[in-house]
Amino acid sequence: MEALLVLTDSERSQLTERLETVEVSPYEDYLAFSDRVSKLVIDGGVPERLLRAADRIREERSSGVSEAHVLRNCPVDEDLPEIGNEDPSAEKKSHKATFIGEGFLELLAQITRTPLLSYANRFGGDFFIDVVAINKYLGQQTGYNGGEVVFHNDRTAHPVRADYITLLGMRCPPDDLVYTGFVAGRRLLAELSPETQQVLREPCFVTPFDVVSRDANTELDSTPSHPILSGVSSLRYLDTHTTAAGDAPVEAKDALLALKNALTRVPKQRHRMQQGDVLTFANQSALHNREQIEIQDSARALGRWLLKTYAFSDRAAADAHRDAWIDGIPGKVGD
Repeated sequence: MEALLVLTDSERSQLTERLETVEVSPYEDYLAFSDRVSKLVIDGGVPERLLRAADRIREERSSGVSEAHVLRNCPVDEDLPEIGNEDPSAEKKSHKATFIGEGFLELLAQITRTPLLSYANRFGGDFFIDVVAINKYLGQQTGYNGGEVVFHNDRTAHPVRADYITLLGMRCPPDDLVYTGFVAGRRLLAELSPETQQVLREPCFVTPFDVVSRDANTELDSTPSHPILSGVSSLRYLDTHTTAAGDAPVEAKDALLALKNALTRVPKQRHRMQQGDVLTFANQSALHNREQIEIQDSARALGRWLLKTYAFSDRAAADAHRDAWIDGIPGKVGD
């Protein structure tokens, strides 16, 4: 994907210096951390070109021109710890002394007006998630499996899902060819007949909870039947895992097969994440995946580290889930 904005080294250095003044840990007091970042915006500490890029992201999302955007040469912590694959999140919190990457993602969320979202019993309720291979999930269907991931929405089976996902490249082996793929829902629907789309709007499908969610919440069991398509182009789909319900009509199985075929042939966008890259994209109204085209060193590849945030589309969307807020913290919801 072509970058919407490549920050100059001077702009990146300016932002890094400003973000270094935010010493509050987002993992200990997110609200105070967010407030400190907002002061940078108010005090004029954000490059004008970045503000204009944020405006364009909002406009293109609203108009449907584009729901995936890339920024390059963004601030990343200079001194990144080695965090391993046993419990990378815990190791990060123990050894990471600066919060430059977190600060930039918080800043981007604020200037695009997309409030961040976290899950209370997922990675300790953190608003900034490490996408790193975790030993116990290697080879399983999850973003923490150290390998490829099929096309999906994050948190497919859950009632509260992010509208947008943003990834920041923290540590990306430069010789490996690993791509994040993206398909906008509207482009996928263009491959499907109106009759098929109507069947996909019926609650005839089931998607199991992901393994990370089941580990975090043992009460999660079976999932209710759901439609795959809702609204204009909102999808609820995990390829190879979403199936027709046991009592679904034959038409539902045919529609699911048509969707799989459409996903194979629809044009896709792809981006190869590098250190300092930001990829921000729609979650509900799109599908994304991860492809490993070429890996030079499989052990080193397990250290690939992206920092991820979930976000609502706007403050109204966040407020719509106020009843789900945990501990009165906006954006922190139940699993």
